[in-house]
Amino acid sequence: MVKRTGVTKLIIVKNYLCVWLVWLAASATVVAQPITSLTKWLALRPDQRPGFTAESFSHAGLTRSEADQAARLLLTDVRNQQAAILKKGWEEKALTDGEHVLKFDYRLFGEKPKDGRSLFISLHGGGNAPAAVNDQQWKNQIGLYKPSEGVYVAPRAPTNTWNLWHEAHIDPLLDQLIQAAVLTEGVNPDKVYIMGYSAGGDGVYQVATRMTDRWAAAAMMAGHPNEVTPVNLRNIGFTLHMGALDKAYDRNRLSERWSHWLDSLQAADPGGYKHEVQLHEGRSHWMQREDTVAVPWMMQFRRNPIPDKIVWKQDDRLLPDFYWLAAPENQLKAGREAIVSYKGNTIRIEKNDYDTLSIRLNDKMMNLDKAVDVFYDGKRIFNANVKRTAGTLRQTIASRHDPGLMFSAEIAIRKVAGKPTAVASNG
Repeated sequence: MVKRTGVTKLIIVKNYLCVWLVWLAASATVVAQPITSLTKWLALRPDQRPGFTAESFSHAGLTRSEADQAARLLLTDVRNQQAAILKKGWEEKALTDGEHVLKFDYRLFGEKPKDGRSLFISLHGGGNAPAAVNDQQWKNQIGLYKPSEGVYVAPRAPTNTWNLWHEAHIDPLLDQLIQAAVLTEGVNPDKVYIMGYSAGGDGVYQVATRMTDRWAAAAMMAGHPNEVTPVNLRNIGFTLHMGALDKAYDRNRLSERWSHWLDSLQAADPGGYKHEVQLHEGRSHWMQREDTVAVPWMMQFRRNPIPDKIVWKQDDRLLPDFYWLAAPENQLKAGREAIVSYKGNTIRIEKNDYDTLSIRLNDKMMNLDKAVDVFYDGKRIFNANVKRTAGTLRQTIASRHDPGLMFSAEIAIRKVAGKPTAVASNG
C-alpha cells in the first residue's frame, strides 16, 4: 500500500486543475472560433476575401448568442459595402438598375421617433403617354399626401409605358429606395408603406402582392388590379379607395369584387387580411382628396417579417423568396403556391407546389436549441435539431439586406418520387 503525503495529494490536485484549465481553455477556443474566424474574414478587403462557403467557420454550428453576433457583423458588412452607392443615390435623388433610372423627390414630416422614421413610397399615375405628361403626374404626386410623420417619397417611373410599375426593374429599384432611406434617414424597415394613385394604384396592386414582405401596409387609390389576386396580403394592412362613379376599365366594379374577396379571405383566416375598402359616393376618378384618410389608417400597422403563417403565390414577376420561405429559381413559375405556418417548434405545410421549398428559421420564430417538427399534409416528416450557421445567415443577409429577414437555420423540403422529405441545411 502506498501512502500519499499531503504534498503528493497537492501535486495530484494541481495536475487535475491544470488538465481542467487546459480543457476549459480549449473549449473556449472552440466556442469562440467561428466568430473569431468570421471577424478575421470580414477584416479583409472584399476583393481579397476567400470564398465564404469554403471556410470551415461558415458551416460550424453556432449558439444563439453567436448567431446574433454573426448576424450583426454580416449585416454591418453588407451595409458598409452598400453605403457609398446608396447614399450617393439618395443625395442625387436617382437610383439605377442596369439601364433604368429611378428619379425621386422626397419630403420629411414630423420629428424622428425613437424607433425610427416611417417611409411612404407614393407611385404616380399616367402611363402610355409622352414623358412630359408623366413628369407632370410625378410632380403632382409629390404634393398629394402629407403624413404626420415620416419620409414621403415620390419616385418617377423609369419608363413611360402603360405598365409603369409592373415591369421587372421596379422591384430591385424599390428595394434600393427602401435601403437608401434606411441608411440615410434612419427609417425603420418595419414602418415602410406603399401607396399610389391611378396607374400608381395599378402599381400598388402589383407590388403590394408580390413584394408583400417589405410592407407594413399598402393603400391603393383609383387603380386597376389586372391579373393579380389578394391572397399574398395576409400579413399586411391593405386599404382600397375608389370613386364610386369611376367606371373606366370597370375600376369601381372590380373594387367591390376585391372588397368581397378580402372579406372572404379574412372570414376563413381571422388572423390575417386586415383591410378597409371605401368607395367614395359621388366621386369619379378624382376623389377630391377624400382618400387621404388612407395615410393615418396605414400608420397603425407595423411589418411582421416573421408572421406565423404565409400564403405565397407567384405572380408573373417571379421572386425566389417571401418572408421565411424560398424556392430555387429554376422552379419558379406563375401560379405556384405554398401555404406554411408555425407555432412553437412545429411547422405545418398545408400546400406546396415546389419540388424544393426552403423553410428559413431564426430564434425569434422558435427555440432552435430544441428539436423542430415538420408536418406535411398532417404527417410528420421531420423531427430533429437544426444547426445555426454563419453560411445560412450570410446567404439570407446578402440576398435581402434586411435586419428582419436574417435567418440562421434552414430546412429543405424535397419531393422524391412524389413523397416529401425534409433535410436540415449545414449552411
